[in-house]
Amino acid sequence: MTDRDWLAERFEAERRRLRAVAYRMLGSLAEADDALQEAWLRVSRADAGAVENMSGWLTTIVARVCLNMLESRRARREDSLELRMPDPIVARPDGLDPEHEALLADSVGLALLVVLDKLAPAERVAFVLHDVFGAPFEEIGPIVGRTPIAARQLASRARRRVQSEPTASEVDVAGQREVIDAFLAASRKGDFERLLAVLDPEVVLRKDPGALAAGVPRELRGAQAIARGAVSAAQGVGPVQPVLVNGAAGVVAFDRDGRPFSVMAFVVAGGRIVAIDVLTDPERLARLDLSAVRGQARPGRRDDGNVPPSG
Repeated sequence: MTDRDWLAERFEAERRRLRAVAYRMLGSLAEADDALQEAWLRVSRADAGAVENMSGWLTTIVARVCLNMLESRRARREDSLELRMPDPIVARPDGLDPEHEALLADSVGLALLVVLDKLAPAERVAFVLHDVFGAPFEEIGPIVGRTPIAARQLASRARRRVQSEPTASEVDVAGQREVIDAFLAASRKGDFERLLAVLDPEVVLRKDPGALAAGVPRELRGAQAIARGAVSAAQGVGPVQPVLVNGAAGVVAFDRDGRPFSVMAFVVAGGRIVAIDVLTDPERLARLDLSAVRGQARPGRRDDGNVPPSG
């Protein structure tokens, strides 16, 4: 076996974990795959003979590639204040497949990725490496071009930002589903009071409708505004399917022709919905892997009688 063959074997053995690292840093499955391709090119040209910790070395290379990609993304985004929903991972409500389990092993909900996308690139990399994967700051510092103390400060700032917003439900999937079903039923019936009862007063709805919806508010806050939007949006939507979105309870809504209309993820705390993340960008929906739910929704029928809001 040549050195390159040996490196390729080790890289493949680490691929699932490295893809999980890249997905958390980039919030995009396609970009995560691009990052792994670039990382392999760097690995294949490097002299790995003196590497003692192969797993840590590969993680470092992937992290540096992701940092470069995050910095390039921020530099070219003129609409940096506009929300762009991370790629959701959609699965059947009865469980994740092994590949998705590897990506979500550390419970990376969609709401967390939304918050991470608001961080500076170095903050995001430091937080993900330390708080999610347990890397020491002595290793993180050189990756982000800081001293270990400065890297610790980056992660601390990121942690405060993450902790300031709802990113994970306080109940299991069954408990989440109960609250979500009540919300969807109230939306369908136009029961404004019931909607207010299941929405936290400070609930936030974040939506990515795509580039064609320029000027549309990407974020709504407050139960009153979101309840009004839910009642309004309950008109004209087709079937709705319960799914898992990044391991948490969510739904996929279809139009009356059976095409995906939106993917919705929820955060539930204190018996109420505290955050809703919605992807309605038609181009991005078309690229999503919805094989787990396609064919379950039938045109012209609401499977559970519930209609989600589009914000």
